[in-house]
Amino acid sequence: MNRKWMGSFLIILLLTFGIWMFFNSPFSTSQQALPAEVKTDGTSILDIGNQKAGDRPVKTFSLTAQEKEWQINEDKQVEAWTYNGTVPGEPLRVTEGDFVNVHLKNELSVPVTIHWHGMILPNQMDGVPGLTQDAVQPGESFTYEFIANDAGTYWYHSHQHSSKQVDKGLYGSLIIEEKDPAYQQEQTYMLDEWAVDQEKQSFTNMGGMMMGSMSGDGEADTKQMYDTLTVNGKSGKAIEPLQMETGETARLRFVNAGYQQHRLVFPEGSIEVIAADGEEVVTDEPSANMLEIAPGERIDVAFTRQGEEAEVIGEDPTTEYDRGMKIPVVSEEKADSFSYDQLSVSSASSQETGTSNGSEELLFKQTPESDVTYHMDLSMGMDMGEGMSFQINNKVFPDTPLIPVSEGDVVKVRITNSGRLNHPMHLHGHRFQVASKDGQAYENPIVKDLIHVKPGEEYTVYFKADNKGEWLFHCHDNNHADRGMVTIVDYQGVYSPFKLDGEHNNQP
Repeated sequence: MNRKWMGSFLIILLLTFGIWMFFNSPFSTSQQALPAEVKTDGTSILDIGNQKAGDRPVKTFSLTAQEKEWQINEDKQVEAWTYNGTVPGEPLRVTEGDFVNVHLKNELSVPVTIHWHGMILPNQMDGVPGLTQDAVQPGESFTYEFIANDAGTYWYHSHQHSSKQVDKGLYGSLIIEEKDPAYQQEQTYMLDEWAVDQEKQSFTNMGGMMMGSMSGDGEADTKQMYDTLTVNGKSGKAIEPLQMETGETARLRFVNAGYQQHRLVFPEGSIEVIAADGEEVVTDEPSANMLEIAPGERIDVAFTRQGEEAEVIGEDPTTEYDRGMKIPVVSEEKADSFSYDQLSVSSASSQETGTSNGSEELLFKQTPESDVTYHMDLSMGMDMGEGMSFQINNKVFPDTPLIPVSEGDVVKVRITNSGRLNHPMHLHGHRFQVASKDGQAYENPIVKDLIHVKPGEEYTVYFKADNKGEWLFHCHDNNHADRGMVTIVDYQGVYSPFKLDGEHNNQP
């Protein structure tokens, strides 16, 4: 056998084995405490930022985590974990300024929590087991309380072993309405992907994932892991049509609750992007007709129905296949008579992303001087005995270097992706201003809490350390976070009394 060929064969064999290990060996956090740099003296996070209702309106909800056989369409069903028996969980709608009270009861056989994705709230309400609370054990309850200060599109999900629990359906929408809504008609769409006709971690898929990764496809792993796309927990003909008359405009809120980026194509000239990650944006030109939404990201559009015939919003047809993600747009009169099979998704003429437009309100009017600078290098590696790892600065959580800050600091984070897969990086408890991409400053910066960093890309973001606590900064492809791509914004003078794993099995 030719030596060169033999060497290549061995490399491919080792890579395949490593990827198989990645999907088939649990990433254990057993008996691990937070890094030594996290302070154990000062003020406990339980004594910081407590909020009371006062004379505010109080909105109260009850969410029960429970197992449910969930029907995705007439042919497919999954064993799901749910909040209140549905996927997504019960939609929570409040008005800006309300005091929100959510009582979580756990009827599952495993611990759970609720994280309020994108919300600026007290650290102790953030829902991260081992950092801001102990996981809620089977049969037990926990109450979350916070003020809904900022109107926008948010969502909630479990942060306990989230790579599995969110994947199984433990998520829902949280909409904070303006006191004077700009749009009378609106809909919320939560996008997700499921392994229905295949085993999620099937070894037979690993070769394709490996080759895709080697060729630079940043979505290689998720494309191989899932076979069915859903909108609000439904796929194909089971997706509820959007009922609108020609010329009507509605606010459509899109939330990517999965781990795969989605490219939605709209009828030409039908949308204007109006918000990203809960922040209103400024648009100087007509929006494109394809919208790329990263895992964990939220993008709102003003959608105007164009024609008399049935229209469709759907996954980009140039991807491998849509796997069932099509939203019909029909009049009320024809809601029961249109042909789903004849709905054809348009070709994309141009694309927008979560950073295509600047924000109306900025954190910094000009690029600030930083008090703290942190370089976050995202990479892939091999963890002996554990398979593939996803690293920050060549380390995996909980050994990743922290971001030490003091209250009032301006923090500059330069994020580079030196790996081969996409990494949507999400910061808890803060918003950051995206200043530049690949060294080129944005003319119109945007304020977000999640930035989608693709292979070879570099972003520089700034945020103000103005919410004391211990906050996660992690990849929102939760499979990557589970394999180590997590760090902590560590405020000096405060500490968390909670520990990873332990008797509560805390696994963020």
